[in-house]
Amino acid sequence: MSDKPFIHVSIARQRLQLREGRRVLCEYPVSTARAGVNCRENSGGTPVGRLRVMARIGAGAPLHAVFVGRRPTGEIWTPALSQAAPQRDWILGRILWLGGMDWGRNRGGGVDTLRRYIYIHGTPPAEPLGVPASHGCIRMACEDVAALFDRVPVGTAVRIVP
Repeated sequence: MSDKPFIHVSIARQRLQLREGRRVLCEYPVSTARAGVNCRENSGGTPVGRLRVMARIGAGAPLHAVFVGRRPTGEIWTPALSQAAPQRDWILGRILWLGGMDWGRNRGGGVDTLRRYIYIHGTPPAEPLGVPASHGCIRMACEDVAALFDRVPVGTAVRIVP
């Protein structure tokens, strides 16, 4: 990686770092896939390898704004809303949509990260961080993903390691 800031995600440590060269600018707990590492479509796994931020969604939205299909629903997450829809996979606040850079590993064919809709996104406060629990995405606390979002442009390099 160059001296430009990049995102490093360790699945083993359940941590995300924003780095510049070898220097860690900030670090956050995350939750990756309950199904483990897997780049295949419909696997429910978190992809690994070299990726990029392809889109930034949610600038200026409330921290707990609810998104479905990358669009705000107009809802703001609350514990009561969560109780009313316990099976919902909450995507809150900000979305960094990832695209793979490694052809045949996390890009193209049945392993295309962008077409799998793999994001770094906010999750409700009640959801666990620091343990694998997601459906493939990288979940963060809403405040943390908003802080990261403000620091990374489209095109930012992402490295996800097992």
